[in-house]
Amino acid sequence: MKPSESRFHDLGTVRYHVRTWGDPAHTPLFMLHGWMDVSASFQFAVDALARDWYVVAPDWRGFGLSGRAPDGYWFPDYIADLDALLDLYSPDAPALVVGHSMGGNIANLHAGIRPERIAALVLAEGFGLRATDPTRAPERYAKWLEQRKAGATLRPYADFAAVADRLMRNNPRLQQTQADFLARHWAHVTPAGVVELAADPRHKWMNPVLYRLEEAIACWNNITAPVLWIWGGDGESVHQWMGNDPVEWAARRAAFRHRSECRIADAGHMMHHDQPLAFASAIETFLVNAGLAS
Repeated sequence: MKPSESRFHDLGTVRYHVRTWGDPAHTPLFMLHGWMDVSASFQFAVDALARDWYVVAPDWRGFGLSGRAPDGYWFPDYIADLDALLDLYSPDAPALVVGHSMGGNIANLHAGIRPERIAALVLAEGFGLRATDPTRAPERYAKWLEQRKAGATLRPYADFAAVADRLMRNNPRLQQTQADFLARHWAHVTPAGVVELAADPRHKWMNPVLYRLEEAIACWNNITAPVLWIWGGDGESVHQWMGNDPVEWAARRAAFRHRSECRIADAGHMMHHDQPLAFASAIETFLVNAGLAS
């Protein structure tokens, strides 16, 4: 495995952990993980990269080794975190960004808000969320209030092997060696000696703020960088989470003016685990074709 280094930065009220691979003299390539994931999740894809990059992968606030947010988790904060990280690691040039799932949704909004800061964008099943119904707002706010009163916990595990077993049940394509590696990064031992996921349990709370697809599309319309959509297999997982309305999907696609698409066979949502070589190759081929890889 290619070795990584850990770096820590104070971003406002949260201390951020950033995992890096490679020589800082090389071009930065940002990799942004999804919900309930961690930066080390990209290890297999980094190992598969053919070119020399300086890969920069943060643990989002409340995940992995990054600090927990005292005031809870609100999506605009992640956009601000990405903005600050780009200023730290790519202050003088537009950035190359790969975002998986939630990381892709953070990146695709940022790319429209600050189009001058993004040179190329790879979205691995991070094409937005399912459109929401405003009439559901009262019940969502009520559920959120109930969850706040009840508090939040994560289930304990007997050991890291039990975490690896869960990962393999969730993703049957995952190999044992991969699961064993991921378990040591996805979970930690608490001061009480309990093994639990390395995440703030408040991430399990319902977000009371409805996702507004129209606002997202307005941001996507403002993106100037070339964009690659990567799908896992037949796209079953992304349609499960985001719906399958052909008219809506046509509107999403049309919002990304410089979009290409790539499907990775025999892969699910966690394509960077299932087919890391194909995932890395798709990224590098896209960047070469865009004239952005040396």
